[in-house]
Amino acid sequence: MSDQNNISVLEPSSKATSTQIAAAPSPLEPRHEPTTVLSWLGRSLPTFAVLLLLAGFAFVGHQTGWSVPKFSSLFGKSTGEKDDWCEEHSVPESICIECNEALMPKPKSTWCRIHGVHNCPYERPELAQVMTTPTVTPEDLDRAKRALDLKERKENNSKCKTHLRRIQLASDDVVKKMGLGFAIAWPGQVYETVSVSGEIAYEQPRVAPVSASVAGRVWYVTDKGVIGKRVKRGDVLALLDAADVGKAKAELLQAHAQLEIRKTTFDGVKRLATQGVVAESRLLETELAYREASIRFAGAKQALINMGLPIQIDAKKPISTEELTAMVQFFGIPSDIALRLDPKTTTANLMPVVAPRDGIVASAKASAGEMVDAGRPIFVVADTSRMWLILNARSEDVPYLRIRDEKTGSPGQKVKFRPDGSAQEFAGELVWKSTEVDEKTRTVQYRAELPNPDGVLLANSYGKGQIILREEKNAIVVPTEAVHWEGDCHVVFVRDKNFSDPESKKVYHVRSVRPGVTNGSNIEIIAGLLKGEIVETTNSATLRGELLKNNLGAG
Repeated sequence: MSDQNNISVLEPSSKATSTQIAAAPSPLEPRHEPTTVLSWLGRSLPTFAVLLLLAGFAFVGHQTGWSVPKFSSLFGKSTGEKDDWCEEHSVPESICIECNEALMPKPKSTWCRIHGVHNCPYERPELAQVMTTPTVTPEDLDRAKRALDLKERKENNSKCKTHLRRIQLASDDVVKKMGLGFAIAWPGQVYETVSVSGEIAYEQPRVAPVSASVAGRVWYVTDKGVIGKRVKRGDVLALLDAADVGKAKAELLQAHAQLEIRKTTFDGVKRLATQGVVAESRLLETELAYREASIRFAGAKQALINMGLPIQIDAKKPISTEELTAMVQFFGIPSDIALRLDPKTTTANLMPVVAPRDGIVASAKASAGEMVDAGRPIFVVADTSRMWLILNARSEDVPYLRIRDEKTGSPGQKVKFRPDGSAQEFAGELVWKSTEVDEKTRTVQYRAELPNPDGVLLANSYGKGQIILREEKNAIVVPTEAVHWEGDCHVVFVRDKNFSDPESKKVYHVRSVRPGVTNGSNIEIIAGLLKGEIVETTNSATLRGELLKNNLGAG
């Protein structure tokens, strides 16, 4: 075997005696050389070095709280001064207002039950971040009350603690790098509305269908009987050739002729009776016949009146049958038309179709030669200076809607309506509410009145409407991106009033607010902000991230 490890093995041989074999060292036992101090130190030094190194790490870890020391301290470059940086709030610790509240004391936290916000500026205007303490006016309080009384608003939790936090940035450069933008809380006009669909219709008392009282044939259509023509009450729209009219006129003439005869007879017998020439019974017979003729004549006149031909005959001025015949032939026909007609060749069956009211001819379904039935509308005359707007409101919106009160005279809510395809908006007032819910759409019908002096609104046109529940001209508004929901309360980030001072701390106050209605890109702040305060808008979500990070650090 080899001489590795200085161990020799005695090879047995045939010449070796048993005594020699027994005296030889065992191959399993090492050879012992003389031990010295230097060799012992050489073997123990690595072990002592490792133990010393571990003890050093333990000492340093205990002194630093088991955190990694700074690079400068590892190499002995520390000046011995404490590091001035607050890792939790990302600002120098010497100016950190969260770590040292004495630098900027926090106000006492209060909860406003009326407005539902913490540290309400309406109750504590001195908390507003403006240079001088603002004055809260009765108008401010009334405006907030109107908004809260109108309908339920999303509430803040009174136990929310977010408003107790403040966010501090190290410098203006940090503000710029974060890309933060701001806006001033300032009075603006807001509308709170209910969206509805609507349809324009004629106002029923202002629209009149025109029909003939008897059947006949359209003989002539005047220049007034054209769609779009503006007419006045009594204007003739068309002439109708109706046989029943001719019969009624003939009956009037016969009744008049008979009345003349019976009256003459009665007058003669009456004179003779006064002279005692005729008997009393004869006088009574002629008087009865005269009265019967008078009744027949009155019935004939009434028949023409029923047809729309109210002929007037002065009882004090007797008229002959010939004169009456000439009068009734073209009775009711305008003189400018009658003068062009030949009494010998023109039928006496003509009757005029006249406009029953002032307005515009909205519909005309009559052509010369066309047969029409009694009662069938052939014209529609409408006054379009005012129109109806029929609105369909959802059942859940009904409690917020108010119509005009005829008893007290209080006005109804305003309505704004824009017809489909039109850029023009029209305004009106709610005047009527249906007493039932539509079975199919489950909506409730309302009606508004819209002025239409220029005739722009067209009946049967559809569009979208807005019923204005509340209109505020001086509401506090901010961009919608300034408001954040923190799970149990709404907050905005308000710049400290000294924020713009280069020597001042860059502090944001987390303010609890009560948002109202959203109009476009702006949102109403019912309570929580006062005029002139500055809130962060663009990239304000990064401040919310800082808020969450600080909350995690605190936890």
